[in-house]
Amino acid sequence: ADLAMYQAKEAGRNTVRFFDPAMQAAVDSRSALEDRLRRAIKRESFVLHYQVQVDREARPTGVEALIRWHDPDQGLIPPNDFIPLAEETGLIVEIGRWALAAACAQLARWQRDPGTAGLILAVNVSAKQFRQEDFVATVRGALEDWGADPTRLKLELTESLLLHEVEATIAKMDALRQLGVRFSLDDFGTGYSSLTYLKRLPLDQLKIDRSFVLDILTDANDAAIARAVIALGRSLGLTVIAEGVETVAQWDLLRREGCDQAQGFLFSRPLPADELGTHLAQLDQ
Repeated sequence: ADLAMYQAKEAGRNTVRFFDPAMQAAVDSRSALEDRLRRAIKRESFVLHYQVQVDREARPTGVEALIRWHDPDQGLIPPNDFIPLAEETGLIVEIGRWALAAACAQLARWQRDPGTAGLILAVNVSAKQFRQEDFVATVRGALEDWGADPTRLKLELTESLLLHEVEATIAKMDALRQLGVRFSLDDFGTGYSSLTYLKRLPLDQLKIDRSFVLDILTDANDAAIARAVIALGRSLGLTVIAEGVETVAQWDLLRREGCDQAQGFLFSRPLPADELGTHLAQLDQ
């Protein structure tokens, strides 16, 4: 009865749901996954892979760090299979701290290699992680601990940050900008887009979501949205990057509209750090 009640609430209340054994199975599966995830956090069973970002001439400008869970039984688990649960349970804060520290460590190593010293490293930050009181200190500490160049770190934020505590968000961003850290607004246009707040945020970049890029050649609405984001970015003095670019035709259209940068399978799949150098050399040829 309790499970059925929660199903009814999630459906918008004022409705009826009957218990089904599948409900219990789903709860048991979720509970088991949460237990495994908590153990993974204690053991730091995560790795970062890196997807290349390129400029209009397909020259590498940076990479985005993408987390993977290295499970002893299932191997590498992609983020879509565990990040939503981590967000719901609050475990994303601890996972985010690990990812930030690991990214800064990698950034410091790349600084010592002429082939990677110029890369910008983008790290995704969840709204819950960003809203922690010690977030600025956490970022500063990770940079200092590893000796990473703050001007080579780019934090990717989501629009959900604009829903609450806007002034506190701007204050934290300003504090990190003073260190040299850059900011990109991820998934722009998919959620709560407030132009009033957008013009006040100390951003460097807007990111066109892959959902708009996927059908950009066949869906006039997707093409119009991408065009509008590019125009908005230009008017605000921001660079614009498109994610999920998989074909030459998609990239040609985006470039014609003025898009500055791109990432996607056309240029690179997410790669472990030890394979990235070879791939970067191939792109530069």
